[in-house]
Order: sequence, then C-alpha cells, then structure tokens
Amino acid sequence: MCGELVTSPSPHSKMWNSKLRVHTIKIILITSVIWLLFVSAVFVYFSDLCDRKAEDALDAAEVAAIRGRHGSSSTDRKTSDLDSSKTGRKKSRKPGMIGRMINKVLPSNPNGPGEMGKAVVLTGEDEEKAKSMFGVNQFNLMVSERIALNRSLPDVRMSQCKSKVYPAPETLPKVSVVIVFHNEAWSTLLRSLYSIINRSPVEVLEEIILVDDKSEDKFEHLKTRLEEYLPTFTEVPVRLFRMPDRSGLIRARLKGAKEAKGDVLLFLDAHIEATEGWLEPLLTRIAGNKKRVVCPIIDVISDDTFEYITASDMTWGGFNWKLNFRWYTAPNREMVRRNHDRTQPLQSPTMAGGLFAIDREYFYELGAYDEGMDVWGGENLEFSFRVWQCGGVVEIVTCSHVGHVFRKSTPYKFPGGTATVINHNSRRVAEVWMDEYKDFFYAMNQNAKSIALGDISERLALRDKLGCKSFKWYLENIYPESIVPIEYKSIGEMRNPKTSRCLDTFSRKNGEAVASSACHNFGGNQAWSLTAKGEIENDELCLDASSSSAPVRMVTCHRKKENQEWKYDVASKHLQHVSLKMCLSAVTDTNSPDSMRLYPCQANDPYQVWELGGYKDEL
Repeated sequence: MCGELVTSPSPHSKMWNSKLRVHTIKIILITSVIWLLFVSAVFVYFSDLCDRKAEDALDAAEVAAIRGRHGSSSTDRKTSDLDSSKTGRKKSRKPGMIGRMINKVLPSNPNGPGEMGKAVVLTGEDEEKAKSMFGVNQFNLMVSERIALNRSLPDVRMSQCKSKVYPAPETLPKVSVVIVFHNEAWSTLLRSLYSIINRSPVEVLEEIILVDDKSEDKFEHLKTRLEEYLPTFTEVPVRLFRMPDRSGLIRARLKGAKEAKGDVLLFLDAHIEATEGWLEPLLTRIAGNKKRVVCPIIDVISDDTFEYITASDMTWGGFNWKLNFRWYTAPNREMVRRNHDRTQPLQSPTMAGGLFAIDREYFYELGAYDEGMDVWGGENLEFSFRVWQCGGVVEIVTCSHVGHVFRKSTPYKFPGGTATVINHNSRRVAEVWMDEYKDFFYAMNQNAKSIALGDISERLALRDKLGCKSFKWYLENIYPESIVPIEYKSIGEMRNPKTSRCLDTFSRKNGEAVASSACHNFGGNQAWSLTAKGEIENDELCLDASSSSAPVRMVTCHRKKENQEWKYDVASKHLQHVSLKMCLSAVTDTNSPDSMRLYPCQANDPYQVWELGGYKDEL
C-alpha cells in the first residue's frame, strides 16, 4: 500500500515466537494437571466430609441415647428411637489413600472439645449432672460424650522415636487386638476402636476381637446397637463375642485369645486411646525375639477432664509386700544397660497387665493365663514372674504410647467380694512362684491364709516342665531393687515383752514417727523384717534415726545404711542403731507419737528388749 512501510520477520524472530508458543503450551498443560489434581482432592475431601457428617449426626444420636438413659428430656428419647433405624447401615466403599489420610488427620471438628488431648472442664449445672453420673463408669461420662470418637491427639513420642525407621508393615507379624469389656461406656469403647484403626497400619491388623464379659442389660448400647455398628468398620474386621456368664477379665481374655487368628496377641483395656506410631515398635520387638512380652508407655487420660497426660519413660513396674503393682523410678543401671539411649526398650520387673503384646504361640507355650484365678487382680504379677523366671523378657517400649483412663476405683462388684478375689489370686501367685519369699505376702496379710487357694498342681507342674528359675534368682538378677529383701534375718512382729506391745506403723506415711500398739498377730502394720544389711523395714518404709533427741521415724528405704542401719544382739535382744550406738526403747506413754526413742543401751532395761518374729541366725 502506498506510503506504508512493510518489513518481513527475521529468522531469529520466528524462532523466538516458536519457543514462546511451546513454553506457553507447557505452562497451560502443567496448570491444567495441577488444577485437576486439586479439584480431585477437594472432591474426595468433601465426599469423605459428608460421610463423616452423616456419621457425626449418628454419633450425636448415640450420645443423646446415652443421655436419655440418665434422665434426659423427651427430645433426647425421641433421638434415641431414631438411632435404632440404623440397622444394616454399612459403608459401601473403603476410603482411598487421600480419604484415609484425611480420616486419620482431621477429626470431625478440629477445634472441638478435647481435641489434641486437651482437658474439657464443665461448669454449673453440667458439672453437677456429671458428678451424679460419675459412679456409673467411675469417670466423667458427660465429658467423654462431648469429645469426638476420633479426636486428635498430640504426637507425644520423643523426637528420636519419630525418626526411627521400622520394617515395612507387610513384613511385620499380624496382630489380633483383644479387648474385654463389662458395662463399658459407648464413647470410650468406640474411641478405643477408632484410635486403634486410625493410627495403625491396616496391613498388620488381622482383627479386633471384642469380648463382652456379660454386661448388664441396662447397658443397652452394648447389645443390638453395638452389633449393628461394628460392621461400619470396613478396613479391619471387628468381631464380637459374648461370655454366657460373668467370667472376669482373665477368662474373657482367654476366650479372645482362643478365637484370635493373628501371629501376635495384643491385649488392651476398653478405655484407651492409641497414639501415632504406637504399634510398629511393639511388633518390631516381637519380630526380633518371640520371647519378648512388650508393653507401651501407658499415658494417663484424666478420669475427670479426659486430658491426655504423657507418662514418664523412666519408670518401670514393681510390687510391694501386699503384691500390689507399683510404678517406681527405674534405676540408673537400666539406663547404663541401654547405653543411655532412652529410645531403647526398658526391661521391667513387672508389667501393669492392662496393655501388652505377646507372640500367640509363645503365649500358650508359657501356659497362657492361670485359669484358677478369678475376675482380675494379681494376674499381671503372676504373668511377669512367669515370663522372667521361665526364660522370657518383659519390656516397656518407650517409643510406643497408649493413653488409658485411670479410674480411682472399679465401677462394678467382684463376685464373692473384692478382698476375697484379690487374696485368692495373690495366694496363687505367692504359692506357685515366690518360694520362701511368700512369707512377706502373708506377713502383710495373715487373713489371706484362710482364703481358698484352689488346685495349683497344674501350675506347679508347668513351672517344673518349663524349667523355671527360683524367685531368689529373679530378685538377684532382675529386681535387686525390690523392697522384698533378698537376704533377711526375720519376718514377723517385733514385740516388747515388758509392755506386750508391738512396733506398729499405724498406717503412717513417709517421715512420720513409728509407735507401738497391743500385739494382734495379724501382721500388716505390725509386720517387720530385719534384713541382712541391717534395715528394719515394713514394706517400703525403714526405721530411721537421725539423732538421739528425735523420735524414731519411718522413712522410705534408701539402701545406703547410714541412719537406717541397725544391729540385733541375740543374747541381750537389743536393737542398736549402728551410727548413734544407742538402743531402741519403748516408753510407757505408748499412745504418744514419739513412743519409740533411742536411749543409751542398758543391759537390764526391759523396755529395750525386742523379740523378733521368725528370727533365724543363719541366712
């Protein structure tokens, strides 16, 4: 065209435009793929969220049903009626990978009550109502109901535990989780199940076995309603068995073990919450040695606020003269054995018994549970002694944490009475496994001798068959820190013939004065042992004298001699304090809190004469 300047593109310009178009196409394609993935993730998220909302609505109805049974309004009762319409409801699909991740990480309401293990505190009318309901389960049922069944928890593991690499799940042994319940609350039972499934590799979960130990009819949620709900757990089979009669924890667990198919049996209580990474460390230890009986660190879930409280990784299980399980600080020698690596399992003299895993074949090789025991109590010590004395190992795996609702008392009665059942079981422990050291149990509880023991011939034969070691070996090699002395000169009462009174603790605590009372021959507060090291002890307390002017006190035994070392003269029957070189004397004012004092030793002073029950010259 006239007057228009026309130029043709250069070869360089053509090449630049071509590259620009290629880059533009790549950017468009990459952006499209990213948006497609994002939209897919959002779709899966909201699909699962809708499912969870439906389940939350159902859970709300279930909570309302529970409240209805405790005197709620007519509106709540209508909701309970609606709840029964869920018969046959089943999930039609398993959630995919993203769905599983969301289910595991995101609870129904991330800011809801109790999330991340935080305490839930009630006030006003709610607090009063919760107190009135507390006795049903011996924990705060109202608080439990307000917390989501799949609530979030903090990852309480040590940082070194989080970085540990465990074998691939498909290479680990399969586990059958066995949970026994009796009159359990709906919320705590279901929360236990959700936490196990959501925080465990599904590849290792063979099944979860629930054993109902004849729950009472008034706990309706544990009947048809539970049976209809369990099929909604589609990733892991949850099987329910019911005992025909009230059988107790021990026999109910034996039923669960009999039905189990997994390589490992994992016994749990019905009011627990598993945490992230809890299962792999347990199974890895058993895979390395089937004679390891492993326990997680048992964290505390408050029975009032349901706050999740992390327990120490430096405590282990022990026991006292009454054969009560006790937690104690693990000695430094155990830290040395582990090369000061706190992530390494801690070898424990005993286990609490509520939560532990064991190879299924080894469980039966070892003799399972003692079927002669009733309900529960003592079975954990019996099992611990048997494992150690017969060649196994009890471990607390410090990289595994499980929370447990610790109740201050049991909400149900023991058939035959609590004292009778506990003494019956403890007698079987003492007679089968403790050899001459059973005298310490009887010294604390003379009445136990009148409780029927039952036939223990099979258990004694089992001990012989397994070639188990003596209880003295156990004390020397596994638990030298035990408050049961390995070597001792006496076990029984300490009597002053002049006053016909015996040294008595009066159930006083650490640091308080010892006194005397009329001898009653029932042991307990009047049971004392003179050890080979010169301590005079009653269970965890030793006679302690810091000066001649102060009363003789009872102080936690420290095994360092010093102000807790005494010497008994068989001829004069004097008890002389070694460092102060003065003698224990009874005084006439026997009701005074300082009725036991130290005075200069006098050969003919009848108030300084002490007869020691069960005294032996030779160790």
